Amino acid sequence: EVQLVESGGGSVQAGGSLRLSCTASRYCYRMAWFRQAPGKEREFVSAITSGRRTIYGDSVKGRFTISKDNAKNTLYLQMNSLIIEDTAMYYCAAGVDPEDGYNYWGKGTQVTVSS
Repeated sequence: EVQLVESGGGSVQAGGSLRLSCTASRYCYRMAWFRQAPGKEREFVSAITSGRRTIYGDSVKGRFTISKDNAKNTLYLQMNSLIIEDTAMYYCAAGVDPEDGYNYWGKGTQVTVSS
């Protein structure tokens, strides 16, 4: 069992920045961020493996940066140039082993971007 705790959400004006964190209760091979806005389906944001391989959703490429501190079991998402469409609940997800999918999910942290 893995517990994931997100933090760092908040309210920011368009063009601003936020950094999200997700601390896991144990080592996870792969970790990712997803988001869900009201009335919309969950959307993939970004993922990273322990080998530092990263993937980004098209809507955040060039603006968001994912990173992972394996020693601290912590995932980060640096979000720059935020736009109103980035407003959503952001969820951390993780898989322990390389063959696992995202079996564990956090409760989410809210990001609100205003004009």
